[in-house]
Amino acid sequence: MGNSTTATLQSPHQAKALSTSFHKRRIRYLLCFGVILCDCAAIRSGFAVGGSLRAARWLAPLGIEIAWILLPIHIFVALRNGAVSREALQRPSESLRRGISALIIATSVVTLVMFFQYLGVLVSRVAFGVSILCALGFICLFRLFFHLCFVSPVKGGLVGELLIVDGVPPRPGAYHVFDAGAVGFVPDLNNPDALSRLAVLIEPYDRVVVSCIPERRHLWALLLKAYDITGEIQLDQGSPLGAIALSRYHGSDTAVVAVGAMSLSNRITKRAMDLVLASITTVVLLPLLVVIAIAIKLDSPGPVLFSQVRMGRGNKPFRILKFRSMRVEATDADGTRSATPDDDRITRVGRLLRMTSLDELPQIFNVLKGDMSIVGPRPHALGSLAGEKLFWEVSQKYWLRHTLKPGITGLAQVRGYRGATHEQSDLENRLQSDLEYIEGWRLWRDVTIMFNTLRVIVHPKAY
Repeated sequence: MGNSTTATLQSPHQAKALSTSFHKRRIRYLLCFGVILCDCAAIRSGFAVGGSLRAARWLAPLGIEIAWILLPIHIFVALRNGAVSREALQRPSESLRRGISALIIATSVVTLVMFFQYLGVLVSRVAFGVSILCALGFICLFRLFFHLCFVSPVKGGLVGELLIVDGVPPRPGAYHVFDAGAVGFVPDLNNPDALSRLAVLIEPYDRVVVSCIPERRHLWALLLKAYDITGEIQLDQGSPLGAIALSRYHGSDTAVVAVGAMSLSNRITKRAMDLVLASITTVVLLPLLVVIAIAIKLDSPGPVLFSQVRMGRGNKPFRILKFRSMRVEATDADGTRSATPDDDRITRVGRLLRMTSLDELPQIFNVLKGDMSIVGPRPHALGSLAGEKLFWEVSQKYWLRHTLKPGITGLAQVRGYRGATHEQSDLENRLQSDLEYIEGWRLWRDVTIMFNTLRVIVHPKAY
C-alpha cells in the first residue's frame, strides 16, 4: 500500500475533515478562473498592440472599445465549448484548440453585429485584424505558460480518485482507499443514513472506483449512479454491468457506470441562473414574504418557518424551508403522513398557502444557499410513502434522481404529478419524469419548466 490513506465512515465529520485536503474540484475551479483571466489578458494585450497602429477611436466605434464587447462573448463561448473545462486543463493541445475556436466564434459575432449596425466604416480593418491575430497568439502563449506554471505542478493531477474495496484486497498503487468491510459498511439502498454518510466521504472526489466481490457489483454499480462523480467497477473478467465505457485502473479493467450528470460549464450556467433569479425574486417578493409571516403569526402560535430534512444532491441531507402551514404540535417531521383535502392539522392561513403553493417560497433561500436549484427533481421527506412502501422501496432507481440538486419546481410538477402518493404508480410517474429531466438537461428546458410552473401554481392536488 505504500503511502496510501485509508478512510473510514465512523462519523461524517471525521470523514469530511480527512477528505477536505483531497478536494481537487476546488483546485480546478481556481485553475479555470485563472484560464479565464489569461484569455482576458490575451485579448486586452492583442488590442493594445492593434491600437498602437491607429488612433484609439478606430477601435472604439460609438465610444465603446471593441475589446470590451468581445470579452464577455468570448468567455461565454469558452464556457460552452469546453475551452474552460477539466479536459482543457489536462490536455494543452485541447486547451489551445478550444480557446482559439472560442475567440474565432466571438470575433465572428462581433463582426456580424458591426456589419448590421453599419459600424464598419468607423473601424480600422488593419488595427482590428492585427488585434485579433495578436489576441490569438497571446491566448496560445498565455495558456501554455499557465499550464506550465500552475497546472502541471499540481500533485497527483487534477482528478481526485478514491478506491472503495468491499470484500477484496486493495490493488497496489491506490492512494486514497476506503475499506468498506473494515468498518462494516454495506451498500444498502434501503438505508438513507448509510447513503448520506457515503456521500460525505466521496464528495471531494471526481473518480470513485469500487473493487468488490462479484455478488455485489450490480449493487455498487446502481449505487454509484446516484452520485455526481465518475463511478467505475473494477473488473477481473466479469461483465460490464451495464457500463457506459471501459477504462483502466492501475493495470486492471474497470467498467465506467457513471460520469456525473452535468459538465462544469453547464453547472456554472445553471448556478448563475439560480443566483440571478433567486436574488431578484427575493427582492421583488420581500413585501409578500413579510405579509405572509405576519399572517402566520396571527393565525396560530409557533415559528413562521418549518424545516424538514430532505435528501439533496448526491444523497446528502439538507433542511428544506417552508412557511409553516400546520399547527406546531401536529407537524410531521418525517413526512410519513401526506396531507389530505380535509386534513385537520392545517391552519386557516396554511390552507390558503398550500392551495396557492405560497408555502414553498422560503425555498428561495435554499437556492441562494446552494442546497437547491430553481428547477430540478423535488426533494422528498425521508418517511414519505407510496402506498405502503417507502419511496426507495418502490424502485432502486429512486436514488438516481439525486444526481442533480433538488428543485423548487420540476418536470414532474408541471406534468401534474404532485400531491399525495396513495399508489406506487404516483411515485413511478414522478420518478420517470425526474430521470428524463436529468438525462436530457438543457438550459432552455429549465426556462420552459419555469414558465409552465406559473400555470400549475394553483392545482387541485395542492392541499
